Amino acid sequence: DVTSAAYIIKGVLDTARTYATSHNTYTWVGFYEEDVSQPTNPAAPGIGRIVASVVASTDGTMLYTLPVTSVVPLPSASLFQVGKLTKIDNMHLKTFSDPILSPVDNFNTRPTPGTPPNDLTARIGNDTTDPASPVAPSSPALRFTYPLGGTQYTFAKIIQFSPRGEGVIGSSNYTAKTVCEIGVEPTHGASVPASIPKNVVAVQFTGLGGAVKIYQR
Repeated sequence: DVTSAAYIIKGVLDTARTYATSHNTYTWVGFYEEDVSQPTNPAAPGIGRIVASVVASTDGTMLYTLPVTSVVPLPSASLFQVGKLTKIDNMHLKTFSDPILSPVDNFNTRPTPGTPPNDLTARIGNDTTDPASPVAPSSPALRFTYPLGGTQYTFAKIIQFSPRGEGVIGSSNYTAKTVCEIGVEPTHGASVPASIPKNVVAVQFTGLGGAVKIYQR
């Protein structure tokens, strides 16, 4: 269910941040959505299964330089796979609009990700098969694969954690935000709901501390 999916995603983010701070290195969390009705090797992009992977820099460096002006594949030889691949069935990455109410305490009154209105560089949302929801992050820059050096998955929706625990979504401008968000809604297999269901969730993390919080509707 959506609650379980949210806590799984929170656990993945916490694992990546903890590994980065405890090993004094950089980590990256990649999100991918595949067609739950299709074989998984190689993965078919689509709807219904969220896949997440965590990798870390083996030498403690960021492995690329700023500013990012083009697509940057992180070198597989300099990466270490942190834990197992995570898969969540019957869930869809969803780009939600800015909350419009206050005070901040639930899904409808959660903190606004990035800079209003609707900052797509501060969100991880849908893939291109869902025309009702804009693709987030916009202009993603970083890439890594699973297995490392392989072809089963190529991750482009990426969150980076620094040795200080700072979190940022990998987009072309690649700047830290006060709050970033991963949106999730349930699906019926490989079909996106016609309208946003009542049981949706936003998993947010802060840019400076990397603290993760769940907002469920």
